Amino acid sequence: MTDLVVLGFSDREKAEAVMRLSKELSKQELLDLEDAAVAWRTTDGKIHVHQSFSPTAAGAAGGALWGSLLGLLFLMPVFGAAVGAATGAVAGKLTDVGVNDQFVKEVANQLEPGRAAVFALVRHSTPDRVRDALRPFEPTVLRTNLTKEREEELVAALQG
Repeated sequence: MTDLVVLGFSDREKAEAVMRLSKELSKQELLDLEDAAVAWRTTDGKIHVHQSFSPTAAGAAGGALWGSLLGLLFLMPVFGAAVGAATGAVAGKLTDVGVNDQFVKEVANQLEPGRAAVFALVRHSTPDRVRDALRPFEPTVLRTNLTKEREEELVAALQG
């Protein structure tokens, strides 16, 4: 089962630094994310979202591969790759995997201007090491699907 954790940050730079940190923690096998996203609100109130996983790009790549293979059967690999990529991209665009896009937008709309949030679907982690790595960024827990006890433990650990 995956756990959803949404952490708030004072600015976009801290949130993006945490996204980079999550990749480093993944390389160290301390954190396994199913999906992650960062959202921020500019000082003029506009919402921006950056997903770490793009189903559109993945669909296009997969579609191009399968299209090329099918195109080889009909002696038109380039045409097959183009059609496959377009079809895969459309299928990927219509697929919502990982963190729900609507949920990200709802939470992002509640951010104060200038603030940011990181959304993480965590498959597995080494909690003490991950919390220690996050603490310098001074995150606040905005939302989780953890039990009340585990959420309180997370909040206390992140506050030091």
